[in-house]
Amino acid sequence: MPKIVVVTGGVVSSLGKGIAAASLGLLLKARGLRVTLQKLDPYLNIDPGTMSPFQHGEVFVTDDGAETDLDLGHYERFTGVSVTRSHNVTAGQVYDAILSKERRGEYLGSTVQVIPHVTDEIKRRIIGLSLTTQADVHIVEVGGTVGDIESLPFLEAMRQLRLEQRRDTLFVHVTLVPFIRAAGEMKTKPTQHSVKELREIGIQPDILLCRCERPLSSDLREKIALFCNLPTEAVIDATDVGSIYEVPQVFNRGGLDERVVRELGLEAGEPDLGAWSDFVERVRSPRHQGVVGIVGKYTHVRDAYKSLIEALVHAGAAHHARVVVRWIEGEEIEARGAAELLRDLDGVVVPGGFGERGIEGKVEAVRYARERGIPFLGLCLGMQVAVIEFARHVVGWREANSSEFNPAAPQKVIDLLPDQAAVTEKGATMRLGAYRCELREGSLAARAYGRSEVEERHRHRYELNQRHAAALQSRGLVLSGKCVGRELVEIVELPDHPWFLAVQFHPELKSRPHEPHPLFVDFVRAALERRRARLGSDRVEAERGGAGGPASKPGSPDPRWQPAGRTPPGDA
Repeated sequence: MPKIVVVTGGVVSSLGKGIAAASLGLLLKARGLRVTLQKLDPYLNIDPGTMSPFQHGEVFVTDDGAETDLDLGHYERFTGVSVTRSHNVTAGQVYDAILSKERRGEYLGSTVQVIPHVTDEIKRRIIGLSLTTQADVHIVEVGGTVGDIESLPFLEAMRQLRLEQRRDTLFVHVTLVPFIRAAGEMKTKPTQHSVKELREIGIQPDILLCRCERPLSSDLREKIALFCNLPTEAVIDATDVGSIYEVPQVFNRGGLDERVVRELGLEAGEPDLGAWSDFVERVRSPRHQGVVGIVGKYTHVRDAYKSLIEALVHAGAAHHARVVVRWIEGEEIEARGAAELLRDLDGVVVPGGFGERGIEGKVEAVRYARERGIPFLGLCLGMQVAVIEFARHVVGWREANSSEFNPAAPQKVIDLLPDQAAVTEKGATMRLGAYRCELREGSLAARAYGRSEVEERHRHRYELNQRHAAALQSRGLVLSGKCVGRELVEIVELPDHPWFLAVQFHPELKSRPHEPHPLFVDFVRAALERRRARLGSDRVEAERGGAGGPASKPGSPDPRWQPAGRTPPGDA
């Protein structure tokens, strides 16, 4: 059995447990250990697939077709290890499994209860993943906040796990030490109460990660340690940083990985963070800058586009550049026009989404980018919108549409697959997971990827309607990627455009700091070239002194690693 590290959170939500768990995974992997990470979510949904992005943020899709929590994206990006459906456990899955067993008669004679049946099922899923992955360290992140009713069965299961495997488990608690400006000092009482609540459940944390705006003084550290029943060196700063990718370095300097290795009795070398530090330096100190507009419908909830934001950071770093994101609502374009909002952009991205709201604004955004030679990247719905725009304004089908938005359209260039038309349930019934895609020789896609076949992750119901494919191709739309084994179009592009490509899948899900996705890398290259051509080399060189990291202003804290309640800046 591997060693198990349980990560919990207290005081408030959104403290960054997922980033903390992923950062610890990176540090332990850098020491030569095999690591796996698992997220326990206390909500009763089977998965987040039917949740609104306004409530839950992005749905991260795995290769095996699971719709999971967005923290699993952090796990993959930080550790480079692909996750599966077993890496995300929800209360809904646990109760569904138990009630199915009860109906089959597997508990005959027993009263089915939270203890032991629910807690045993939670432990079974943790231990099962541990045995399957054969990792040296299994990091388990418990979602929610200590004190939530929903989290109690999961925390009780963790307490039992500690009792059963005392020498092989360790608890890391992420908490908040706020700075009260009116008093001019940092307050430890929220952390004390959070740990007190955890101890009442029967769990004594071994390490505290204290979210704070500024480093803890030695006096504060000693005070927290005394009242939380910990040695002083087990109280570690988790200070605000300019980029989430700096967090592993902060934890390493605080001694987190060293303490975990020592407490669990692991044999591990010193961490090799050279490549990671090089990447962080490119993010912190870029030489160039480009502005990319994301035309979406969830732009007020940046977590809805988590992987997209990070893919642009990765691609920017590959070019020693900062990609400034301008968030644009599709409805805003409908009201104000594309020219006013897009004219000074270096690139345009239309990401995935569902529903009709803002669609006409996205169509106009695609048209503006196509007609004015602005590099364009469409993702999932972005490809469907690109096909609709081409059908309307190039082919001449003025009422062309998707059957999702207008079932009575005379030319439904985007339509349901036959096997999707009969689907009545909404959960986990889309085309999900990894599918192979064959690339057309000599196409922009093939050049960007550098190979003839790829595998990408999907999450959608609607496809390009093959009945209209020939007409679209006759007017210049290139269908440059097709699903292997099925007549499904995966990629479309325009050969007479500086850079115009749209894909049915979600390439952003597979982008990682050391392996930026090739489509994003080539898109950012084209955007930077447009900026140089548009502004001139002198103007671009003058900007080099002001190019900062992925936050909205050079040196400002990244909104994804800030205490709850802080208003994020306009650009990410």
